[in-house]
Amino acid sequence: MNGRFAAWLRLAAAVAALAIVSACAGQTRSAVPAGTTEPDKFLFDKGTDALNKKKWLTAREFFKQVTETYTASPYRPDAKLGIGDTYLGEGTAEALVLAINEFKEFLSFYPTHRRADYAQLKLGMAHFRQMRHPQRDQTETREAVKEFEAFVARYPGSSLLPEAKQHLRDARDRLSESDYLVGYFYYRQKWYPGAVDRFKNVLKEDPEYTGRDAVYYYLADALVRLKLEAEALPYLEKLIAEFEMSAYLADAQRRVTELKTQLQAKTSGD
Repeated sequence: MNGRFAAWLRLAAAVAALAIVSACAGQTRSAVPAGTTEPDKFLFDKGTDALNKKKWLTAREFFKQVTETYTASPYRPDAKLGIGDTYLGEGTAEALVLAINEFKEFLSFYPTHRRADYAQLKLGMAHFRQMRHPQRDQTETREAVKEFEAFVARYPGSSLLPEAKQHLRDARDRLSESDYLVGYFYYRQKWYPGAVDRFKNVLKEDPEYTGRDAVYYYLADALVRLKLEAEALPYLEKLIAEFEMSAYLADAQRRVTELKTQLQAKTSGD
């Protein structure tokens, strides 16, 4: 099953789930008491209260009444975000697809809204929540990285920036770990040239990868096994300089001493 067809199936399932939810809408519709002076605010407040209580379906229907009935309401943009939040709160695969749609629509309809940064963050989170283990397909991880990078580029002054950066780091770590594990597989299979290429690519693509101490260590070892001791030494020295608590630290320190001795001996012999 290719990625495009799988995505179509997920969207179809999400739309089907939405149809089921819509069938229950009558339980909440027409809930505005007669004589209410600000019915849009009444519905929005009801939706917000339900959202805070994690009553996703109830909140969604209140918010939908605002967006569908009061199209000129000043509460409509926030209600649109509220709908996305209910899907994100549900957290099912189908709901997360629908959350992505809601937040994308918000950014399309209200690109300069005061809460556009919030929508961008939540769009990234809807992908982030679907990230798979490092050994599995990383399509959603790449989408999360893309959306969080867009946040950092578009909203450098946002109060949500630290949260977006942390999630971006976590998503990048997932991608880098996936690549590292491929390199480690090559290393275990003793295909050292392949391991070296993969490890170097991890460091090139993500120099801030939080697990790069393992990359340094196994890259250096693979280089040593290829008789490239002089090239291996700097990676071990980087490990020692950048990681005070690494599980590889003691071995790296020992191997630096050994490699320097070997290289000095070679130099003297020459």
